[in-house]
Amino acid sequence: MMSYRYSFSRKVFVVFNYCLLTFLSLLCLAPLVHILAISFSSSSAAASGTVTFWPKSFTTAAYENVFGKPEYLRAFLVTLQRVALGTSLQLLLIVLTAYPLSRDNRVFKMRTVYVWFFLITILFSGGLIPTYMTVRMTGLMDTIWALVIPGAVPVFSIVLMLNFFRNLPKEIEESARIDGAGHLDVLWRIYVPLSTASIATVTLFSIVGHWNAWLDGLIYMKHPKHYPLQTFLQTIIIEQDPRYLTAEEAEKMALISNRTSRAAQIFVAALPILLVYPFLQRYFIHGIVLGSVKE
Repeated sequence: MMSYRYSFSRKVFVVFNYCLLTFLSLLCLAPLVHILAISFSSSSAAASGTVTFWPKSFTTAAYENVFGKPEYLRAFLVTLQRVALGTSLQLLLIVLTAYPLSRDNRVFKMRTVYVWFFLITILFSGGLIPTYMTVRMTGLMDTIWALVIPGAVPVFSIVLMLNFFRNLPKEIEESARIDGAGHLDVLWRIYVPLSTASIATVTLFSIVGHWNAWLDGLIYMKHPKHYPLQTFLQTIIIEQDPRYLTAEEAEKMALISNRTSRAAQIFVAALPILLVYPFLQRYFIHGIVLGSVKE
């Protein structure tokens, strides 16, 4: 094996890079640690602005307020159901849409027309009111499908996937064709197994999008018991809807400031994504780069 001997200036440069990147990493972590400290601090300490990176007057009242409600568990289950259904449906439609759009114009003559049709939807939309009327007239109101179907075809993810498909070696498909494979065989037995990085990327997009969405739950759900987690937290913690507050809870809410409640909300909402992201991160950059480059 070849051994490399770095000069003194090179060593200084490497040490400086490590120090700089470590400093930038700490800068990125500092706001999260600060918010975590606030969420475990008392309302008076948070209001005084003396909390930095360690809780003062340690208390779990903000988290007890969030986790101590049966409505929270129900909203959490609704969100899990939404993520499972929404991500599965999106992945299926993304793959089924991206494959024909990745074909050559000689194979799929209407490809250009469909590509422009999808691209127009990125630039223009009907707006909130027409979308609401469509959901209401199709009978999806107050059902889990109102949170899943309207966003079931993410065009940006389709563009990433079709460009990834187009970058795969054509020789593999040609050899499969010679052996008698059809389009479905080529898609599910060749393209999908080779597209792990791109699929992981769009999966991450889908999970984060469904997990963080709250406005559609507020619009399409008539009953609060059908709220997803983010909508529930928006209503309970930020707006402090009195419909959910008993006399004991109202007294307890007086001990919790909006600042500590919002800090707790951030971590309650972000924790599942923080747990999922490390498993998909190694595919993320690879899938983004290959999916965004067109030959």
